[in-house]
Amino acid sequence: MYIQYTMDQLCLPMDLEEDIPENHLVRVVNAAVNRLDDAIFDAAYPGGGRDSYHPKMLTKVIIYAYTQRIYSSRQIAKAIREHIPFMWLAGRQRPDFRTLNRFRSERMKDVLETVFSAVLQFLADEKYISLEHYFVDGTKIEANANRYTFVWGKAVSKHKTKLQEKVHALFSTIEAAEHQEEREHHGKDLTELGEASELDSSKLEQVTQQLEAQLLKHPKDNPLKKAVRKLRKDLLPRLVKYEHYQKLLGNRNSFSKTDTDATFMRMKEDHMRNGQLKPGYNVQIGTENQFILAYSVHQRPTDTRCLEPHLEIARRILGQHPQTIIADAGYGSEENYAYLEKEEITAVVKYGSYHKEKSKAWKADVSKIENWTYNAAEDNWTCPAAQTLHFHRESKETLESGYEIRRRHYRSQSCEGCPLKDRCTKAAGNREVAVSLERLRYQSQARDLLRSEEGYALAVRRMIEPESVFGQLKNNRGFRRFLLRGMKKVTLEVGWLSLAHNMLKQAGVEQKRKGAILQ
Repeated sequence: MYIQYTMDQLCLPMDLEEDIPENHLVRVVNAAVNRLDDAIFDAAYPGGGRDSYHPKMLTKVIIYAYTQRIYSSRQIAKAIREHIPFMWLAGRQRPDFRTLNRFRSERMKDVLETVFSAVLQFLADEKYISLEHYFVDGTKIEANANRYTFVWGKAVSKHKTKLQEKVHALFSTIEAAEHQEEREHHGKDLTELGEASELDSSKLEQVTQQLEAQLLKHPKDNPLKKAVRKLRKDLLPRLVKYEHYQKLLGNRNSFSKTDTDATFMRMKEDHMRNGQLKPGYNVQIGTENQFILAYSVHQRPTDTRCLEPHLEIARRILGQHPQTIIADAGYGSEENYAYLEKEEITAVVKYGSYHKEKSKAWKADVSKIENWTYNAAEDNWTCPAAQTLHFHRESKETLESGYEIRRRHYRSQSCEGCPLKDRCTKAAGNREVAVSLERLRYQSQARDLLRSEEGYALAVRRMIEPESVFGQLKNNRGFRRFLLRGMKKVTLEVGWLSLAHNMLKQAGVEQKRKGAILQ
C-alpha cells in the first residue's frame, strides 16, 4: 500500500554529487574556482598556527551563497549545514560564521581583486568577453549605517568658528578680571595666541596648561578657576571633536557617525517618499556582454568625478585600459574628455545637452552659442543677427581635482536696436559670452562619433549593459544595502557580488549554448 519508508537505514550512494543535477549552477562555481592557481591565495596565509580551511573551499561557498541571495555569514554557515550543494562544495566541512566573515572581509582584502582578474581571464579565453568595449555606469547603494547620524561639513565649520569666538571672548574676560598689563605667556596676551592664526586644539591645550599652572599660584582666583574648568570640560573637547570630524570629512560635505566612510546621498529607492538623503556609496562598474569587467566604490554622489579613478582601477584589474568607453551624459565633462583623449581611449560619451540639441526649440534658440558661427582664423563669433563678438579677455578656473578650465570671453560692439536682443539676452548692455573652446571641441568630436553608425549602435547597446546588471544585482539578487562597514570592506562586498554575477552569467550563457535549462 505504501512505499517502504525508514529513517534508520543507511542509503547508497553516499556521494553528495549524485544528488546534484548535471546543469546545476554549483558545478559552474566549482569548476571556475578549481581553475585558479593555489598560489593566488598565498598572500592571505602567511603561515604558522593551526591548519586553516582551504581558501578555494571558502571561496566557492561564498560565491555560491551570493548567487543564492545569501549574504549574511550566519546564513551561509547555516546553509553549509543544511543544503546539499553547500555541503558538496564544503566537502562536508563546517566552517562557522566567524571563519567565513573573517575570510571574506580580512583574509581576501589583498587577494580578491587577483581572483577576479583570473576569472576574467578565463572568460576572455573562452570568448565570453573580448575586452574591446567597456560600458560604464554607476548606482548608489545604501550603507550599513543609521539614517539619522549625519554630520555636515558646513555645520562643523560653523560650530568650530563659534567655538573659537567663545574662546577668544573667554580670554578677554580673564584679562579684564586680572588687572595686569603684562603676561608671561611667551610675550603674548591670551587673545593674541588665538588671533594670530586659526586656533587649533594643540594651541588651546597649551594655553589651558598655562592657565592651570597660573591657577596653582592663585587658587582663590574664581574667574580663572571657572575659565579653566570651561576650557578643560567643554571648549577643548568640542574643538578636538570638530577637528576629528573635519579630518573624516576630507573633501566631502557629509558622513555618517556609524559608518564614517559613507556619504549622505539621494537614493532612487526612496521608501519614505520624502526625498531624504541616506548614507551610501556610489558603486561604479564596467561591463561587456553584461559581464562585470571592473568595479570600484566611491564616496562622491555624482558620477562625473568617479570616471578617472574607476578607469585606473580597471586598468589595474584588466592589465590595460579598455579600447572604447561608452557612458551616459553624467560622465560628459571637459575634464573626463581630456583624460580619455590623453589615454588614447575612444570616448563614446554623451554630454549634458546632447539630446536637447536635436530639438527644434534648441535649434531655434538664438542665445545658444552652439547655433552661432566661429571664425577660428580671426577668433571671433557671429551671432544669428550678424553681429560680431570679438575676443575680450581670458579667465581660468581650477577645479578641485587640479584640472584647469580656460574660458575665452567675447563681447559684441553694439547690440542696440538688435531685433533679436530680447531672445538673446536679458542683460542691459552688449552681449558677452564665456566659452571653453576645448569643451566645444570635445563635444564636437563626441557628437560626430555618437551620430555615426557604430557610435549610435554602442549608445543603444549601453541601455542594456550596465543598467541590466544593476537590475540583476538589486532586484533579482536583492542586494540593496551593504552588510559591512567601511570603504575597504564595502569594496570587498562589491567584489564578491561581481564574482557571483559573472558566474551566474557564465552559467546562463553556457546553458543557453547547450539548449539546456539551468537548475
